[in-house]
Amino acid sequence: MSQALATTQTESPVVNRDRALRILSKSLYRDLRQNGYEPKQIVALASELIDHVTTDMTDESTLA
Repeated sequence: MSQALATTQTESPVVNRDRALRILSKSLYRDLRQNGYEPKQIVALASELIDHVTTDMTDESTLA
């Protein structure tokens, strides 16, 4: 346990965020499946998220 803690403390913030996103996505996927969502519905959710991010990025680029 102390080794895992030491490893976590020495990782860069970017690595920590990447790891957190992997954990979050796996957890979200499991929760959705356990609550009866089909893979196609999860893909639809992912597509909607990508649409929102794309819109946000487009809006930011027009402000720059």
